[in-house]
Amino acid sequence: PIYITENGLADSTGERRTRYILDHLKVLHDVIRGGVPVEGYYHWSLHDNFEWADGFKIPFGLYRVDRETKERTPTESAAVYGDIARSNALPDNVEKSG
Repeated sequence: PIYITENGLADSTGERRTRYILDHLKVLHDVIRGGVPVEGYYHWSLHDNFEWADGFKIPFGLYRVDRETKERTPTESAAVYGDIARSNALPDNVEKSG
């Protein structure tokens, strides 16, 4: 079985992350339908964190983290990914094959 343990996008504005998630999960859906034994998928990362090369410079999490207050704020991609996880399905507006 295959487990995808890190798949995500370091996107400083967060504008491309939702499309990235949808595109990659669509491909994952296609390979599963083709018989590839994918047992798990874990998005990288739940929240912004420290990266050795860049520190906290590039936000890449599904949740923004305010470094002063530690408040976590969901991004648009968090809502989309949450909907996919709850429904176990891609949104209707994502082109699916087969």
